[in-house]
Amino acid sequence: MDDFSRQIYSQVYQIPIGKISTYGDIAKFSGFPGYARQVGRLLSNLPQGSALPWHRVINSQGTISLCGDGRARQIEALRNEGIIVTEQGRVSLKVYRWDGYPE
Repeated sequence: MDDFSRQIYSQVYQIPIGKISTYGDIAKFSGFPGYARQVGRLLSNLPQGSALPWHRVINSQGTISLCGDGRARQIEALRNEGIIVTEQGRVSLKVYRWDGYPE
């Protein structure tokens, strides 16, 4: 595994239950500012059933970027953690955004 992947996975793993982060935040917290799309690409290639809490990462507008079944799984997983997600797939960054520090 390369350093980029290792850093991203480590950061995503630290997002607490009930919090979300953005692709850009994860890139920045991991030492790769400006690599939001690469973070999204990396997470989209995780195997089904991965233990990494990928569902806690959304786009910078506070919406879920996935479509179809992946979108439904992400919404369900977030709601199961107590995060309010609208039918349009929006999450309040003001309420749920993680600041990058361990709790």
